[in-house]
Amino acid sequence: MSTTVETASAAARTAPAAVIVAIDGPSGTGKSSTSKAVAAQLGLSYLDTGAQYRAITWWMLNNGIDVQDAMEVATAAAKPVIVSGTDPAAPTITVDGEDASGPIRTQEVTSRVSAVSAVPEVRARITELQRSIAAAAEGGIVVEGRDIGTTVLPDADLKIFLTASPEARAARRSGEVKGSDLAATKEALIKRDEADSGRKTSPLAKADDAVEVDTTELTLPQVIECVITLVEEKRAAK
Repeated sequence: MSTTVETASAAARTAPAAVIVAIDGPSGTGKSSTSKAVAAQLGLSYLDTGAQYRAITWWMLNNGIDVQDAMEVATAAAKPVIVSGTDPAAPTITVDGEDASGPIRTQEVTSRVSAVSAVPEVRARITELQRSIAAAAEGGIVVEGRDIGTTVLPDADLKIFLTASPEARAARRSGEVKGSDLAATKEALIKRDEADSGRKTSPLAKADDAVEVDTTELTLPQVIECVITLVEEKRAAK
């Protein structure tokens, strides 16, 4: 009996401390790729909050909601059931039980998600969902988005804000979508930045205590290594 207790006690001492990591930043900075890789390598859960806003936008479009009508969007905000899987190796998202991982990445959703995300009732609904998922992640979690460190999880153990030049971000996004126009992609990214930074409710912003990482000149493995180092330092200090 004592051996079992001692073994459990030793395991508790050697297990890494659970950490909540908030990674924010605009589109094209490498948030998703970095967050998934860091979570996978460190054994943490992972949450793509942008996918949740895309999911509710997709539901609105599918159900005939005028996404330009904030009042209509607000009234419908509580209706869809959105479930996010937090395995970084295979993150999932369903809406009313239907797999939405593919449909939420269409250009139609991309072009309308900012308008839906700006509605306070939508942000309140999704923020509550995000906080509950983070609270349930016993071993810790990497949460990526645009307002995680400032609004969703202001008490996160570590806050990171990824940045990159508009040119670098556009090049990365164009590389992801075959046949896309670089100049048009850059313009779309800048417009998205303006919409996300300028909205009244939970705008895209860097938390005062966030560590800023400029990814313009860094490869993805370098960004991942940088973030892992930051997380491990935070774990060691807990």
